[in-house]
Amino acid sequence: MDKIKTGLTALMTGASLMMASNANCADGVTVDHLGVNNTLVRVDSGRKFLLMPVQESNDDATVNILVDGKLDRTLHVRLAKTKVDYCVPFDMEQYAGHDVVLNIVTSQSRSSVRDAKEDACWSRFALVDTFDTSNREKYRPAFHHTPLYGWMNDPNGMVYKDGIWHLYYQWNPYGSKWQNLSWGHSSSKDLVTWEHHPVAIEPNGLGYVFSGSSVLDPDNTAGFGKDAIISLYTSAAASQIQSLAHSKDNGMTFEIYPGNPVITLESEARDPNMFWNAATGEWNLLLAHALDHEMLIFRSPDLKNWTLNSAFGKGLGAQDGVWECPDLFELTVEGSGEKKWMLICNINPGGPFGGSAAQYFIGDFDGKTFTPDKDADGNVPTKWMDFGKDHYATVSWSDAPDNRRTVIGWMSNWQYAAEVPTMQFRSANTLPREMGLFKASDGQIYVSTVPSPEVDMLRDRLVSRQSKLSVGKNPRKISLPADNDGICEILLDIDSRKGAPVSVMLSNDEGDYVDMVYNPSEGTLTFDRRKSGVTDFSQDFPAVTVAPTFSDDDSTLKLRIFVDRSSIEVFEADGKFAMTNLVFPTVPYNRISFSADGGRADIRNLRIFSIKAVND
Repeated sequence: MDKIKTGLTALMTGASLMMASNANCADGVTVDHLGVNNTLVRVDSGRKFLLMPVQESNDDATVNILVDGKLDRTLHVRLAKTKVDYCVPFDMEQYAGHDVVLNIVTSQSRSSVRDAKEDACWSRFALVDTFDTSNREKYRPAFHHTPLYGWMNDPNGMVYKDGIWHLYYQWNPYGSKWQNLSWGHSSSKDLVTWEHHPVAIEPNGLGYVFSGSSVLDPDNTAGFGKDAIISLYTSAAASQIQSLAHSKDNGMTFEIYPGNPVITLESEARDPNMFWNAATGEWNLLLAHALDHEMLIFRSPDLKNWTLNSAFGKGLGAQDGVWECPDLFELTVEGSGEKKWMLICNINPGGPFGGSAAQYFIGDFDGKTFTPDKDADGNVPTKWMDFGKDHYATVSWSDAPDNRRTVIGWMSNWQYAAEVPTMQFRSANTLPREMGLFKASDGQIYVSTVPSPEVDMLRDRLVSRQSKLSVGKNPRKISLPADNDGICEILLDIDSRKGAPVSVMLSNDEGDYVDMVYNPSEGTLTFDRRKSGVTDFSQDFPAVTVAPTFSDDDSTLKLRIFVDRSSIEVFEADGKFAMTNLVFPTVPYNRISFSADGGRADIRNLRIFSIKAVND
């Protein structure tokens, strides 16, 4: 696995961490208890990292970092009380030669200082020079991007520059629950293998670093230099305001604009997404007016001074949850040459299967106002980018090559994201995807979604190939590759000769299964994960999701399926729908079976590829 750019190995947890902590807890760490809820931890700044012990079921402690007696920053860490689940590293190199004290305030009630001294964390603080991020998680994806450790949610600030795809994301470096939000940073030359970097933007006096966007500034409109990377993000504390930062070293480090904030409103707004509008010769920006269920549209000549043009969305689309993470871009409708604008509006809750999801609108944009298309009845239809439960906060890379519109999403759902059965890290990203538009038989224009071409590089070897399988009520079974926990790519065509529903089932020897059923008469594909494995961590996780196939042929469906250790992504071969769902099988799925209920069907052009594990 790639190492954080410190020249060090990364995070120690589990038994090996306990031994290291016990060996080093008295080396350079002094603990002074001041009361039942207040403790000072004095730290020798001569080592590289301070390991802080975490217990996820505990409440956050407020950790004030004092450097030479002055407050440098404040963290919120679930410091261990009765057991240590894992430890998180705090960078001490930046304080070399200075006095460092952690003034810690806990929220747990204790009857005496003696009780406070019994907390597990006090004997587990450790100063070390290395920490190990080697994967210890059963469910860490083998070929999807994840943080090395800690919590991750929305992707943001994505930009392509000089052959490198930069992916920033909402990150908590100090635990695997939501907190301490910063911009984590990974980069890739191929959208498949990722190099992990130190935190890009950290919280400051204006608040946490929420979602935003990045662009290249080739004409130096902002005055930070030609081709500087400019980022806008939401600073979130008592209010939500928009802040600016720029990078002169290709996105590795950022300087915070001293004139922040650059946009303020009297109500909650977040997740600025900006782009250069060549037609109008100025910058445009979308800002989610979250609680008002609308998107605000701004313009600017210099990325610093923004003018509000219009608002879009009140009363339209799904309105049950807050609106977040917008994006707006122009695409060509397949086969027609017609150009339309697509406005992405992520929503939580209010998705079609509960919790968070990504909706979108198709329409026209003149640089000031977005005008949505209407259906035959004169209404603005609600459309969904993905028909699973685990696809959210999807936005695109700016300045992608060859006029590509490449997106990536957060592969989870706010209903249970903090409870999924992992601990070293939480959450992954979807596969990168290419956006297009197509016109369906109802006359409406919809988004098409296919895996980015770089994803083909993941294929290892062809482990099974069948030109034709005739199936009926009794299942036809084929083994999945045993290597790398059964991760694979499956391609197949379903030909339901008499219109009977056809089942495609993934299963294992423990009785876990996922059942995908193509129903030609209804034009749907359903995905049932209620018996997929571990599901009891949330009442909202067991679910059946349904996708319309948008098929012109009422008996044939072509699928492309990606199976990772904890997720399944299903694509219609031409991109007419996508479906993303997490799964946590007790053991890897080791077979695929096909059956047809009430008739005969053919499975044609079946190919199963093993996939290279790029995260191990």
